[in-house]
Amino acid sequence: MNAYPPIADHGMVGDLQTAALVSSAGTIDWWCTPRFDSPSVFASLLALDSERGGYCRLSADLPAERGTAVRQLYLSDTAVLVTRFMAPGGVGEVADFMAPLNTTTPTARRRLVRVVPGTLDFNLDCRPRFDYGRAPHTLEQTDESSVVFHGPGTKLYLQTIGPFVLRPVAQHLQPRLLARYRGRGHHPRRRPHHPCLRRRDDHAGRPRARRPRRRGLPAHEPT
Repeated sequence: MNAYPPIADHGMVGDLQTAALVSSAGTIDWWCTPRFDSPSVFASLLALDSERGGYCRLSADLPAERGTAVRQLYLSDTAVLVTRFMAPGGVGEVADFMAPLNTTTPTARRRLVRVVPGTLDFNLDCRPRFDYGRAPHTLEQTDESSVVFHGPGTKLYLQTIGPFVLRPVAQHLQPRLLARYRGRGHHPRRRPHHPCLRRRDDHAGRPRARRPRRRGLPAHEPT
């Protein structure tokens, strides 16, 4: 897997206050939150050492055989980014999105996982690196489906819904979270499973998120 994929091999999702870049391999390799001018949480795309920069990878465990492919696209008329993993044994999708921010509370970063036909295994590897990889952090598992990364003056919450098996890994100063998920053919009425990321600052003086200003521009250019 390419640790530094070209920028053209990325999609972008955002909430009008910040944005995240998602590679075609299902890796969030850039995300600063809660605003564009905030320090990064994931920055492996820019770091000299991709492991030190931090990332969150959610991808299918594709077999090393012919007939596998990965495609990335946006759902029609939306900002929902879909990374589709195709293998002889099944087809799985990871949908990334952030709801537009219209309050003073930072929005959650959501990743939905589902397998349409067949069976496919997914791996989650979350390695945040606070403050452009300069700050250490600790990892706390609060229950069977949730963990908290404690950085200096801030926390990153990761919560999963569905049969993810969380496995925190203790590493010196920079622990990480691994998880595995086996998806089976998705019924249209069944909710997809997902991990959810949310950052929250400890100090009371956290900058307030600013609502986008309306400038009265037309919805489309006249033809």
